[in-house]
Amino acid sequence: MSVEDLSTGERKVALYASDMPDRFRYRRGDTAKLVAWVVQGAARLGLDELYRSAAYAHSYRLLWLTKMATEEQTRAHAARFANARRLDRAESAAATLLCGPDRIDVAPSAVVRSRRSMVEGACYCEGAGWLPYDMGDDTYAQMSCPGHNPGGTLPPRREGTA
Repeated sequence: MSVEDLSTGERKVALYASDMPDRFRYRRGDTAKLVAWVVQGAARLGLDELYRSAAYAHSYRLLWLTKMATEEQTRAHAARFANARRLDRAESAAATLLCGPDRIDVAPSAVVRSRRSMVEGACYCEGAGWLPYDMGDDTYAQMSCPGHNPGGTLPPRREGTA
């Protein structure tokens, strides 16, 4: 496994799990340290848990940003990432690997994996990916759930409809 094989979200989770100091600040020339910590964190978690945790973190962020995260989801996220400041620091460091002076690209397979959604805890959509939305005129539409359906693709058609 190389750092290129990991998405930015997976790099963030690996850095969170590594021995990276909580107060780490990137300085020119620190890329080798970051890479070593990413590899260390990935090895510590194992790839399956790394991928799972990154998917949970990504979906939670989408739910939180849209103010649709439930209390249960917030508790699960806080249990998985107990130190919010460390998670923020790990995210900044992971972004530096992608956008910094010693840029390390993300492999196409990692980009695809980074779009995977996984939600811990009960969700308003009950896992269906769609929520009824009151249009305000006694009509309802379907709204995409950012946690279960972040791409917002069209809902499945009912049989007998065009």
